[in-house]
Amino acid sequence: MINVSDRSRVAVLAMVELAARGGGAPVPILEVAESRGMPAHQVEQVFAALRRAGLLQSQRGVKGGYTLRRDPGDISVLAVVEAVDGPIGGQDDPEGCPVALVWAEGAAHLATIFRDATIADLVAREAQRDAAPMFHI
Repeated sequence: MINVSDRSRVAVLAMVELAARGGGAPVPILEVAESRGMPAHQVEQVFAALRRAGLLQSQRGVKGGYTLRRDPGDISVLAVVEAVDGPIGGQDDPEGCPVALVWAEGAAHLATIFRDATIADLVAREAQRDAAPMFHI
């Protein structure tokens, strides 16, 4: 099965937010959540999974928060999604079932797209979008 939940979207957005801040001081969960308009409890849940997967590191205390453990160019969207939702694609045996074959192909294509996109790519896309001129009539 294809398993990409809203938690994955929250996780990717939160990772993009951390990467966009430049990897300096640790960022508290509440700041990440507020800057992206996400519930803090969702960010807290996905950060726990991302820390266990080795994608984030945490720092306790007054100046505590989270930072990326690796360079954003080395973190694929697939790694983030799989840390939160598990592997994309199921263990179904598609042999003989046309529907299962299509689902398996779809999961493979989605995994390829997510594997090829990095957190740094998404930061760059956001920066490009934000720099684009807006024309109002």
